[in-house]
Amino acid sequence: MTTVEKVARRKLSLLELASEMQNVSKACRLMGYSRQQFYEIRRSYQTHGAAGLADRLRGARGPHPNRVSEEVEQAVLAHSLQHPTQGCLRVAQELTLQGVHVSSNGVRGVWSRHTLLSKHERLLRMEQAVREQKLEISADQAKLLERFSPEFRERHIEVKATGELLAVDTFFVGVLKGVGKVYLQTALDCFSRYAFGRLYTSKLPVTAVHLLNEDVLPFFEGHGAAIQTVLSDNGREFCGRPDHHPYELFLQLEGIEHRTTKVRRPQSNGFIERLHKTLLDEFFRIAGRTKWYESVEEMQKDLDTYLIHYNTKRPHQGRMMEGRTPLTMFKRGLPKSKPAAADAMKQAA
Repeated sequence: MTTVEKVARRKLSLLELASEMQNVSKACRLMGYSRQQFYEIRRSYQTHGAAGLADRLRGARGPHPNRVSEEVEQAVLAHSLQHPTQGCLRVAQELTLQGVHVSSNGVRGVWSRHTLLSKHERLLRMEQAVREQKLEISADQAKLLERFSPEFRERHIEVKATGELLAVDTFFVGVLKGVGKVYLQTALDCFSRYAFGRLYTSKLPVTAVHLLNEDVLPFFEGHGAAIQTVLSDNGREFCGRPDHHPYELFLQLEGIEHRTTKVRRPQSNGFIERLHKTLLDEFFRIAGRTKWYESVEEMQKDLDTYLIHYNTKRPHQGRMMEGRTPLTMFKRGLPKSKPAAADAMKQAA
């Protein structure tokens, strides 16, 4: 029995006791009510019946007359989903510029009804919408969620085919005596983990383009695959003005989308960082202790030999790899080619 039901039953007992005793004052004294309260209770009972004995709060019944309309409420919720860290005053100002007139108190009222008063609650709502694939987020929103949620920060990139996403990066190998600094330009197919690498004495856009043009694109074209997207950090060798930067111009010429990450994030550079760690542990540190290199070409020759082993013979235990080699996964992720009509006619002949 709820508190309201208990109060209503006590009031009914007061009316019954006064009727039995034929004495209002004595009944009120025994039940703890005043005579004025008794007559108000009896009037409510005579007018509304048993329902009139329940306590009714003051104020408007149903939605408050000053409550915002349903359209405004949905606009506030939609804006708060896209910008969960903005306060009620900022949200009201932003919506006013969009032609939706609402006060800061109105925004706060909407948040109160939907349990979104705190920034933490609004970020939780945004994270849930992203997890359920109901919201496409921008880079700034992703960065915001990564600071808020460790689970979101550790998420994985979903790649379903060879060439769908190619991760590229520049890695500082070290210094060769008589040569100078040596840099490694790397590229990795995120689906198959098939790796490419070339050594250079500088990190420039032309070296990044050289790796793609000489090694990566010919290999993909030889297997009938195409690169859809390249993912890089915001290094100067990869990013610049789209109408002037050599790397940007090369990707535009090849019809490849370029995505960049402005912060270090596991889901964006984890594949390529893992490759660098493996190259350090299994090639560069061992080769540096066992052989004296006098030129970049000499080191490149040994690196090519190791990459053949890495791509074709070394089993990988990463996500979705299950002990397969990168070359096996590369071929598995190739697009399914249909037999051409000409081939079919030749087979029939």
